[in-house]
Amino acid sequence: MGYGLITVSGSKVILLELGVLKPGKVKDNYKKLQLIFNTVSGLITKYQPTDFAIEAPFFGKNVQSMLKLGRAQGVAIAAAMRHGLEVTEYSPKKVKQSITGNGNAQKEQVMKMLETLLSFKSNSKQYDATDALAVALCHYYQCNSPVGKISKGIKGWEDFIKKNPGRIRIK
Repeated sequence: MGYGLITVSGSKVILLELGVLKPGKVKDNYKKLQLIFNTVSGLITKYQPTDFAIEAPFFGKNVQSMLKLGRAQGVAIAAAMRHGLEVTEYSPKKVKQSITGNGNAQKEQVMKMLETLLSFKSNSKQYDATDALAVALCHYYQCNSPVGKISKGIKGWEDFIKKNPGRIRIK
């Protein structure tokens, strides 16, 4: 399971940490889930993020792999919620579209674009980590686009007015 943390200084996005959690050496499946929970909790405690974004599960042919992935994602989400963070999910296609402009981009393309955008050099074997970093950057882009700010969580004009009092002009 990969993770990527970013921060923003002015309009510059800065990479804080990038890594891969490899619980494969742990034999007990429940201990693996505990390791994921503790690692995510530790990262949240260390960096105090304001947002938590995760890639939505994708559908594969191997049911056992899907079950393991769902459990791992659920534990990561639970850790974020335990720390009071709101969780946002993005489809793999949305993440790739946000980073490369192509929803069908290959992992290598996403990695190279992230290296360019965030000025770092990744280990070519860290696709889980760069995928997670792509989710973080996608979330930043979605939250900071003019369209995203207007439409996020708005349930009609009355709700828009209530959530945006500074945008109302009375003539």
